[in-house]
Amino acid sequence: MENIIIIGSGPAGYTAAIYAARAGLAPVIFSGEQIGGQLTTTTEVENFPGFPMGILGPELMLKMREQAERFGAKIIDKTVTAVDFCVSPKKVMVGDETFEAKAVIIATGASARRLGLANEQSLYGKGVSACATCDGFFFKGKNVVVVGGGDTAMEEANYLTKFASRVTIIHRRDEFRASAAMVEKAKQNPKIDFLMNSAVIDILGADVGKVVGINVQNLVTGKATELAVDGVFAAIGHEPNTKLFAGQLDLDAAGYLVVSDVVKTKIPGVFASGDVADHRYRQAIAAAGTGCMAALEADRFLDS
Repeated sequence: MENIIIIGSGPAGYTAAIYAARAGLAPVIFSGEQIGGQLTTTTEVENFPGFPMGILGPELMLKMREQAERFGAKIIDKTVTAVDFCVSPKKVMVGDETFEAKAVIIATGASARRLGLANEQSLYGKGVSACATCDGFFFKGKNVVVVGGGDTAMEEANYLTKFASRVTIIHRRDEFRASAAMVEKAKQNPKIDFLMNSAVIDILGADVGKVVGINVQNLVTGKATELAVDGVFAAIGHEPNTKLFAGQLDLDAAGYLVVSDVVKTKIPGVFASGDVADHRYRQAIAAAGTGCMAALEADRFLDS
């Protein structure tokens, strides 16, 4: 019987563990398939407070993990395969093992949808990104492309114009899915170009370790063209890692966990933190903040 089980690592999971451990609750974390979460796929992180010279994403996650362990959190590098929150105590299954807990904090995050290109993974954090707010600063005076046609693509493109010299939105169709207001705002921006009926079929630069260009195919004519660019931003959405909880916890239309009072799910004693319930901000500092809140709420729940 555990006091608190935390499902998932990353800024939310590790911060929840730090607070729970310092409260003497001896939390157990199952780190999941991507140990440390999305930040382990990034390079320099310059917007996390306390690191004026920046810090590598994997290094930041390692420091958070060490801090949680220092206070007594037990971290198990395994993936939760099933849960049962309809019983008390809550049950968390890892393969053929079953763990019980009085409270559970979910910090499984969300995964950016990928373009599915051969060189995409090797160039992630080296010119390929899914977060303009996180990485736009690194593209001052450079040419970048945004792939997508929804509101997110328009928002990312407009944000990137604060730094990049040119931003090209590439969309597979001849019309955008984004709202008319968002499209008009992008069209009014003199630094944004549009490439319609087109798809990125290759990202160039794997041999030199950074993005140097892309191959774009016109889906009407079939003609492929090489463009010199410094960055590729995929804006085709995120996939919250919530399949494990479907049928037990409420999910919104996009699959994110529905919460009240920031971190409370509909089941008492089950809390959510980080990107698994946040489709708006998706920032490490915001995830860490809700991890703190979830741990404090779990502590109060246990006291009651």
